[in-house]
Amino acid sequence: MKTNVNLWWILGVFFLIVAVVYTWWNIIAHPELEWVHAIEWVGTVALFFSVFMSGLIGFYVDRVHKAQGGELPEDILTADIDDGDPEMGEFSPWSWWPLVLAFSAALAIIGLAVGTFMIPIGLGVFVIAIVGWVFEYYRGYFAR
Repeated sequence: MKTNVNLWWILGVFFLIVAVVYTWWNIIAHPELEWVHAIEWVGTVALFFSVFMSGLIGFYVDRVHKAQGGELPEDILTADIDDGDPEMGEFSPWSWWPLVLAFSAALAIIGLAVGTFMIPIGLGVFVIAIVGWVFEYYRGYFAR
């Protein structure tokens, strides 16, 4: 966990250096323009937001690491598999509903690019998929 924190902070510093160099490069590449008009704002803002997001994730992971009260077995190289929590949650490896959900999202996004008539189709497939995924344990072979 501490390694992840350090990696996020290093990534944030990297993005900061790249953002400063990118902005400076735009200013010196166009000496005929005023500095405000020479900057390519989309890339500059995106890079500075990347600095912010990396710092935010690094801060969050650091707070979680401090709040967990010590190292978890997953963070210790000499730990055995049995040292961890055996209950990792429940998932359905046979479920096809996540694929249908992804397809519905793809339909809606393609609807933004191709034609807005596809967005309601994507939303309809989404409703069917989310109902099917929520209720997959209540019917059929895996009913409980």
